[in-house]
Parts: sequence; C-alpha cells; structure tokens
Amino acid sequence: MHEEKVKQAQEKTAIGRHAFIRISEISEEDKVKFLPLLLLGDESEAMIKRYIHRGRLFALYEHNDAASDLRAVCVLTNEGDGLFEIKNLAVAPEHQRCGFGRRMVFFVVDLCRQAGAKTLFVGTGRDTQVVSFYEKCGFAKSHIVDGFFEANYDHPIIEDGICLKDMQYLRIDF
Repeated sequence: MHEEKVKQAQEKTAIGRHAFIRISEISEEDKVKFLPLLLLGDESEAMIKRYIHRGRLFALYEHNDAASDLRAVCVLTNEGDGLFEIKNLAVAPEHQRCGFGRRMVFFVVDLCRQAGAKTLFVGTGRDTQVVSFYEKCGFAKSHIVDGFFEANYDHPIIEDGICLKDMQYLRIDF
C-alpha cells in the first residue's frame, strides 16, 4: 500500500518543471560546507554533528553542481538490521514548495529499496505540516518518542508556531 502511494507521488513529480536535476553524494571532507542548509532541517549544530559523519549526505542541484544551483540536502543513516533513517532533509527557503524535497525523498526511498532495506524511518515534530509532507510521500505514522526535543536540545524548538516536545516517527516498509 505505502509503496503504491510512493510510486504515484513519484509519477506526479517526475513530470514537473525540473527537467535537469542532479543528486550527488557529498564526500566526508566536504560535508561541513553544507552546514548552513542542514541547519534549516535541524537547528542544532551539536545535534547535526552527532549524525552527519555516520550518515551519507546527498545534495540536490537543479542545473549543475554550482553552489548557486543547490536546492536541497538530506542525511541518511544506516541504523543496522535493514533499518535506515532520514536524519535531516532541508530545502533552501526560496525553493520550498517546488518539489525538491519530494524529489530528494523519492531518491532516498529508491536508494534504500535497492540496498535491501526493511524500513526507512524519519522523525519530526508532532502535529506539524512536515508530518503531512511525509505522509504525502508515502510514509505512515509509526511511533512517538515522548519528550525527545526537551531531552536533546538546550533550547525550545518552535515549528509552525508550536513548541515541540515529542518526536513523531514515520516509516515506509519495503
């Protein structure tokens, strides 16, 4: 069921205005250069440093690999036993709601499927527009980690005007 939703959404976006999209994996030594954009997806540099070096960082460019063409980034981690997690997905503000985030998610879903993943997880704040975005990409609600944001961040995290407390996990099973 979820795989069918993902495929339908992929077909809808594939015909969009973005004729030339390139997604590149970023080398370990270059990851730090993408920190400004990653901070849009996770506003804690300390938290990003906890996962960026154990994950794979992908960058989506609209025309070529020039910095001015960078539209989105994503950090994907392999948690073992066939479980993968999107730790960070960020789209440049001026390019949000243009399909770049969706394209990146579909790329990561395909990558996980090809790697023989059992499940792909993503965590976000509860009751936010981000939950709806991931559901539209084929994810289903999985579980909640109570008090995650209060326990892992040294300041309140505000999203859509809501002070986040709990982490909502969503999943796609392969």
